[in-house]
Amino acid sequence: MTAEIVAIGTELLLGEIADTDSQLLGRLLAQFGVNHTRRTTVGDNLERMVQAIREALQRADLVFTIGGLGPTQDDLTRHAIAEALGEELITDEAVVEWLRKRTEERRRPWVDSLARQALRPACCKTIENPVGTAPGLICEKDGKTVIALPGPKSEFRNMLDGAVTDWLAERSEGVILSQTVRIVGIPEAAVEERVRDLVEGANPTVAPLVKPGEVHLRVTAKAATEKEAQALISPVAAYIRERFGNAAFGEGGRDLAEEVVDLLRSCRRTLATAESCTGGMLGERITSVAGASDVYLGGYVTYSNEMKARMLAVERVDLDRFGAVSEPVARQMAEGARRSAGSDYGVAITGIAGPSGGTPEKPVGLVYIVVAGPGGMAVCEERFGGDRENVRVRATQAALAMLRERLVAE
Repeated sequence: MTAEIVAIGTELLLGEIADTDSQLLGRLLAQFGVNHTRRTTVGDNLERMVQAIREALQRADLVFTIGGLGPTQDDLTRHAIAEALGEELITDEAVVEWLRKRTEERRRPWVDSLARQALRPACCKTIENPVGTAPGLICEKDGKTVIALPGPKSEFRNMLDGAVTDWLAERSEGVILSQTVRIVGIPEAAVEERVRDLVEGANPTVAPLVKPGEVHLRVTAKAATEKEAQALISPVAAYIRERFGNAAFGEGGRDLAEEVVDLLRSCRRTLATAESCTGGMLGERITSVAGASDVYLGGYVTYSNEMKARMLAVERVDLDRFGAVSEPVARQMAEGARRSAGSDYGVAITGIAGPSGGTPEKPVGLVYIVVAGPGGMAVCEERFGGDRENVRVRATQAALAMLRERLVAE
């Protein structure tokens, strides 16, 4: 079975909201072995909606529409499906009665436009909406199926987990399973070169995905059952971990911060942080991990030179001589955090995130990272590209990678 998604809404085209519904649906299709081949986004225009649905039906067995099922004049999905399928649009009186009852229960006045949600192509069945008022639709004709789902997340998720999952389970042809091995500290080109032979495989496939400070290797297999798919994936994932050694650090949704917290716990070590250009982002990433309080004692956000001197005992003469963005200051920040908190490790980040503040000697993107611990100090000078947010994210990623390297070596 092949499937396509047609996401509907001018707000999607304008970038006002992100299409997370399609992301969730894509994961569910993979779970049931459905080949999801294309995703289209179209605005609230009837002609273009009809065209998008017709074209999708020519290519795929199953077409999902998301959005455009509400009561307003620009909610045209029902009309578009009816026209695309060549079906009459009828009023479902049972749905009208349900809408009136729902309105009374919520103590709201009845508005005639609400009845638009009771319209459906004649060949369609409705999907109950226990959260909102717009029913979903399942339309089957000439061996093709169109499933229409509402856009609001709570309504969409309820139907996805209920009626859509049940429908797919009855027709399941297998599963598509993925497992991701994360690689840190090795550039994308070098990672791809090392796995070139694996990338050329058919089942399972190996695909590199670039993330800030990481490269993800996604291993995907298709099989009749999840157990069989996992049996295809496991030896390949194990081979990747063996090939990259300590640079391979996690699987699935496991974040580098989770890895570091677990390593600190297993090594029985504690951590404190000192941040300047990242403004507490490193501490936030660590504290987002459940149980981080076992190992993380606290952090110091010392944005100004005065705060660096007062809170971390950075020598004022060094701040004047070398500047806040320098190796001597970064070293003192890390040691100051460690000493003040009484932790085993101190990690410091200071840099120029931009877009202004750079000079020829110290350009935007220059960052110093120091890990101070029982075995001494590790210092890293980085020059990150990209915008302000990218510099800050990559700095925290590099700091976590450095700390992880020290902990793995313990």
